[in-house]
Amino acid sequence: MKVYLVGHDFLYEMENLVRLFYPCDRIEMIENATGHEDPGQDDGAWLTIAPKDDGTLRYTVKVTLLGQAPCERQDEGPMMDPPAEQERRLGVLLFTVLQALTGQTPAWGIITGVHPVKLLRQKSEEVGLLAAEEFFRDKWLVSDEKIQLMRRVLQVQEPYVALNQPNSCSLYLSVPFCPSRCSYCSFISQAVEGAKKLVEPYVTLLLREIEETAAIARQVGLQIQSVYMGGGTPTTFSASQLTAVIEKVRERFDLSHCVEFTVEAGRPDTVTKEKLQALLNGGVTRISINPQSMHDDVLRAIGRRHTVADTLRAFSLARDMGFDNINMDLIAGLPLDTPEKFRQTLKAIEELSPESVTVHTLALKHAARMMRDEEVRENHRRGETARQMVEDAGRALTRQGYVPYYLYRQSRMAGNLENTGWSRKGKECFYNIITMDEIHTVLSCGAGGVTKLCDPFSTDIKRVFNFKYSYEYVSRFDEILQRKKQIIKGYGTFLHRAGQKNL
Repeated sequence: MKVYLVGHDFLYEMENLVRLFYPCDRIEMIENATGHEDPGQDDGAWLTIAPKDDGTLRYTVKVTLLGQAPCERQDEGPMMDPPAEQERRLGVLLFTVLQALTGQTPAWGIITGVHPVKLLRQKSEEVGLLAAEEFFRDKWLVSDEKIQLMRRVLQVQEPYVALNQPNSCSLYLSVPFCPSRCSYCSFISQAVEGAKKLVEPYVTLLLREIEETAAIARQVGLQIQSVYMGGGTPTTFSASQLTAVIEKVRERFDLSHCVEFTVEAGRPDTVTKEKLQALLNGGVTRISINPQSMHDDVLRAIGRRHTVADTLRAFSLARDMGFDNINMDLIAGLPLDTPEKFRQTLKAIEELSPESVTVHTLALKHAARMMRDEEVRENHRRGETARQMVEDAGRALTRQGYVPYYLYRQSRMAGNLENTGWSRKGKECFYNIITMDEIHTVLSCGAGGVTKLCDPFSTDIKRVFNFKYSYEYVSRFDEILQRKKQIIKGYGTFLHRAGQKNL
């Protein structure tokens, strides 16, 4: 589809709104359009904001799909509306037009961002919870079901949010290697067989970056509240490499205020007794063992090399060794999976009784191999199967005593749904809460790491990026250390603006 922007520059949000309805299609955004363009053999959408003679603004959305009659909606608003309100008005029109043309009603309305609970918290602080919920319903067209889900998450998070202090921060460690690449994956992780020569130098440099980051944290006065080692699959590292990384963190950072240390054991086929012992010896308090599905045919279809038996073995081993806080990830909407098979997966997880279960909705990026399959793309576009799975998961996990404690969204998700973490009381992952609601600074080390500097005195966020790929991380490491100095500068700006001498 070609989307023509006439009289405004709301490109990013309008593109994401179109993508809610057409997650797998090519979308071409055309700025500074006149409104008279011919899309040729493509579908066309004209999104127009134009002043009227009476001093108001007219909003017009017209969409023409090949083989269908054009659909058009209009609205008017004050000339003095701020840009955010203009964008919202235009977004509502676009949403209603595409809703009429496709027969779909995305449950999150016109919200396309990653952090809806953060938005609800901020709005609640301004006008109160009930008024905030009404705003989400009436102005952003969010369904009552999703508003209720956000409210439940918000309530669970409150005690954890209250722990935050101006000098609080968390540490993220990136391990961008996996035993194989899943067919739905678009992340930076690499299959370890093709990157064996990079692993050892990567670990060596990761240790150096941890040292430098710890020194900066001390200089700025930050205190670590949680540590999260993710990927990729951290347990592609050997037991000795895991030990080296964890020991370096404990040696260089003051963890006396740390409430949680998580490592994604991730792929069950990478879990061994030696690696789990290394995690235990290092004081790791929480791990993930992620089956995605408890059906071998589904696992084969997505390129996972482990089996259901591997998952059961890894989980039992971790339990026997003393891990009492285990998360398990599932994905709704995978090829060859059905609602009935997904219910069987949920039953198998119930028998294992992990402390938390994260239900992801399949998100397909263009870089994923799975996007080459036309049937997969069509099922993903409709999203009906994923929606049924997510609903079944919510009911089953609620019945088992789990509560939703964090959620986030991604572009191109099946059914425009969400990823939700469910936990038993007291076993919520602190890191997941703070990072998705951007409550405090996250210092990141490793390839693909993004350090988020959250101003403790405002809503300002500054980002410091590491190189995405492991080969860049190794070859250009000195540049990463130079970038790290932006943390000192960033906190200097925060403190100066707030009139503070220190944290």
